[in-house]
Amino acid sequence: MRYIRYIILTAIMAALVLVALANLGAVSVALLPDGLPYAAALTREVPLFLVIFAAIGVGLLLGYFLEYFREHKYRKKAAVKNREAAALAAEVARLKKASGADEDDVLALLN
Repeated sequence: MRYIRYIILTAIMAALVLVALANLGAVSVALLPDGLPYAAALTREVPLFLVIFAAIGVGLLLGYFLEYFREHKYRKKAAVKNREAAALAAEVARLKKASGADEDDVLALLN
């Protein structure tokens, strides 16, 4: 199974390298629209593959954060249920010890 994962990761990396090599041309990236003050100072020439990979990375990070916050209520509910289960398990253990239910049957008869 590990080798299949390595083969898939190698194929993805090869595809990313091919995309990068196919998009080496420089593009102008501006943070502000033309006509605004300091717009020319915030314009850079970068390879197109950097723009593509940066957009993919920002999209992935944004998706991870949104999903993390969306699932917060489920994680909170699971934590509450785990605490309740631990408390109930402790109570069952305490009741078994108090009633002697976890003792040996022969020893319980002697009591």
